[in-house]
Amino acid sequence: MDLNKGGFLVKRFALIGGAGYVAPRHMRAVKDTGNELVAVLDPNDSVGVIDSYFPESDFFTEFERFDRHVDKKRRKGDAIDYVSICSPNYLHDAHIRFALRNGADAICEKPLVLNPWNIDGLEEVEADTGSKVYNILQLRLHPALIELKQKIEENQSDGRSDKGKAGKKHEIDLTYITSRGRWYFISWKGDDSKSGGIATNIGIHFFDMLIWIFGKVQMNIVHLFEPNKAAGFLELENARVRWFLSVDEKSLPGDVRALGQRTYRSITVDGEEIEFSKGFTDLHTLSYQEIVDGNGFGLNEARASVETAYAIRNTKPALMRGEKHPFV
Repeated sequence: MDLNKGGFLVKRFALIGGAGYVAPRHMRAVKDTGNELVAVLDPNDSVGVIDSYFPESDFFTEFERFDRHVDKKRRKGDAIDYVSICSPNYLHDAHIRFALRNGADAICEKPLVLNPWNIDGLEEVEADTGSKVYNILQLRLHPALIELKQKIEENQSDGRSDKGKAGKKHEIDLTYITSRGRWYFISWKGDDSKSGGIATNIGIHFFDMLIWIFGKVQMNIVHLFEPNKAAGFLELENARVRWFLSVDEKSLPGDVRALGQRTYRSITVDGEEIEFSKGFTDLHTLSYQEIVDGNGFGLNEARASVETAYAIRNTKPALMRGEKHPFV
């Protein structure tokens, strides 16, 4: 029985999607929390990054062999405790089910799934297996956003500002532009049936954060939905949100492009910029620590943003309804 430096039992992790962009954050989180990565799966074998964290980990390029390995460990009493899932979005549901049916808890990157009814099915598998599903919603752990949530709740409760009084809602502009080259549209990310489209692929964590802070969605209007950009209007319980998402470099403000930058992120609340560009470094590690401590964000926490993103990609754009983002 191995104990980590904190004196806690070392947990055994497997990872699906080891060659992906976000996988190293998960590897680091496993290591930084004092646990062990024992198996990695990815059909792409460009996974040398494993050496930086767990060079002794087993690696598989075929799911069938990975499945057999995980099952063999379970039957030998050396079962996997957690399966971390960094695979393409459309595979999350199946890979979560794989984890649960092998007696492991699942830790899944966002979006958890593409469709709301997938969550219903996973709830049934959770109940059948006794295992749990956790979603990485790291913005909920960002100190600046926790502070904002507390501030909003305080204003709502004591009415210290007009925006905190009944019937008054905060005015929010969300802008996120992260330039992507031609490869993006050739990959699974450019296929809406696999990625869920741009609102799901690069926007769902922002929608989750806004709903978490400002309350449930009351109105969801789409103004623009194209392969490389999307925009719309959300009315929440305590906020009115104009949002714009893009992977098109041409969407960048002129001053940003002039500096040679390819990413632009801005969230303003009642005209005030919310600065949260710093503090991201250890959020995956913090997420993992919360999970192994018995906390973490489960299916219920993930549901609202999945429903919102699903509605966005299945709603016909209507330019004449709601308030449009300035970039539209």
